Amino acid sequence: MATLTPDHGRSLLLVDDHAVVRIGYRRLLEQAQAGWEVEEADSGEAACRLCAERTYSVVVLDLALPGISGLETLRRIRARNPGQRVLVMSMHEQHAFVRQALEAGAMGYVTKSSAPETLTTALARVLDGHRFLGPDLAAEPSGARRADAGLDTLSPREFEIFRMLAAGRRTADIAATLNISYKTAANCSTRIRGKLAVGAPADLTRLAIRAGVMEL
Repeated sequence: MATLTPDHGRSLLLVDDHAVVRIGYRRLLEQAQAGWEVEEADSGEAACRLCAERTYSVVVLDLALPGISGLETLRRIRARNPGQRVLVMSMHEQHAFVRQALEAGAMGYVTKSSAPETLTTALARVLDGHRFLGPDLAAEPSGARRADAGLDTLSPREFEIFRMLAAGRRTADIAATLNISYKTAANCSTRIRGKLAVGAPADLTRLAIRAGVMEL
């Protein structure tokens, strides 16, 4: 494994596939005058390549990315460098996503609807080694808890495959996207169905919609 270049300042990798979002957050950080050195990546694959070369003070990561998802990107970054601090910034407010991100190693989670100062506060907390959740994530409606309760039993990798299955993705496609063998993807699919007590593909889709982890 190549030696990672250590971080000696306030370096930040901003991972989002929308250029306008990256520009907006870069300007926000510049206005904060906190001395951040910002690099950008527009995909999970690009983020993984950059994180293989150096350690950043913080990686700010979106979950909805083309190619490999944000959760899979997070898993790969942390597997290669367990000390890398990652702050998730996502449009997803559902607690299933929050739980999976934290389990995969994220130190914080804020939503894109948060106030600008929430991001700067989150960065400061994560930089100091503390966990941070946005204020809009503090309460979980009881109905949402019941709808996605079974998803708590899934690992981050299983959660990703569950969402792919619910979206109608085929096992071979899932294996290729996640760079795993067909057998591994198939075995994981079987475990997911067993944990959730769901058999038919349509039932997986309905569960994902009820839990709010899949858009119609």
